[in-house]
Amino acid sequence: MRLAVAVLAVVLTGCSAAPPEGAPVPPSASVPAGTEAVSPSASVPADAEAASPSGSPAASMPAQGGLRFTRIAELERPVAFAVRSGDRRLYVAEQGGRLRTTDGDTIVDLSGEVSGGNEQGLLGVAFHPSGRWLYLDWTDKAGTTHVTEWAYDGARATRRRDVLTQEQPFANHNGGQLAFGPDGYLYIALGDGGGGGDPEGNGQDLGTLLGKILRIDPRGGKPYAVPEDNPFVGKEGARTEIWAYGLRNPWRFGFDRANGDLWIGDVGQNAWEEVDYQPAGSEGGENYGWNLREGRERFRQGPAGKLTDPVIVYPLNEGGNCSVIAGFVYHGAKIPWLRGQFLYGDFCAGWIRAAPVDEPARDRRVGEVEQLSSFGEDHDGELYALSLAGPVYRIDPA
Repeated sequence: MRLAVAVLAVVLTGCSAAPPEGAPVPPSASVPAGTEAVSPSASVPADAEAASPSGSPAASMPAQGGLRFTRIAELERPVAFAVRSGDRRLYVAEQGGRLRTTDGDTIVDLSGEVSGGNEQGLLGVAFHPSGRWLYLDWTDKAGTTHVTEWAYDGARATRRRDVLTQEQPFANHNGGQLAFGPDGYLYIALGDGGGGGDPEGNGQDLGTLLGKILRIDPRGGKPYAVPEDNPFVGKEGARTEIWAYGLRNPWRFGFDRANGDLWIGDVGQNAWEEVDYQPAGSEGGENYGWNLREGRERFRQGPAGKLTDPVIVYPLNEGGNCSVIAGFVYHGAKIPWLRGQFLYGDFCAGWIRAAPVDEPARDRRVGEVEQLSSFGEDHDGELYALSLAGPVYRIDPA
């Protein structure tokens, strides 16, 4: 992610033009109190183009209603969201280091340990499918990424241990998303290590974890086990934890709860934001192109094998665009017209769009959240939107 810093206001931006690189930090703008109702546009945005992630014909778009963004909590720089099996509470990670519930409880407090850079801090949260273990992704005072586990009984987090650590050459592009996939394994997003243009070439280097999505079994070994069917197991010189590569800063990704498809938002460099896609039947190993390619365009010369095209791209800086925020495919019950559509947004521009999974180019603007930092999904498939300015919103029908 990238941020332009102005006194106390910092927004997630592109690496292009004037702004320096960065990521979520305390914003100065506020989100209006109360709820916000937004009616979606009927037109296809001119600045979004995509290829269908599947060969099946697109279903006709259902009749649209409206959306309402209902504020359910006010937290300090919320950046990640999770739910726990057998537990109806909603858990939110604050960038400053605390894991809290939306009803105000603090579960873990790392505020004295996390680094305070623009793209650093507490960045991700996930619960083991059993609900017995809690995982946080965070950066320490030296900037090193930690994926840390706690035993959790719903009241106290105990028996802390580091599952994985990764030194970072620069302070930006830390990724941070954690999620357990339908297969029960933990998926971990790591950016390319930072610096403009991936100066160390980490995105294409299978010998490093940087610029990758990892897949591990955190309970299968010490400190973890690598699944035997990971794509680079047995490949000389490759890290076996790697599931997908060629990513710049996969700040947020989400699994489709209905079929296991994976949708990845990869923050761009100079020109393009992109959403990448991996079908549930994939055996892993996709190369999404960075830093040979940004979006669908060549970024750097070099040998390129088979690259996986993004399914959505949109231009940086146009209309205030700066950083893609990937969400989820909606499968809830409250908003019938939204079912089967993938929600994503942009941090700076604040818009939220819904894209039919079979034809993402037909996406439509369906709402707006100032300083959108992340989405969340609850047990029932209902969706939430987080603002770095503090509010956590439930997405409701208007």
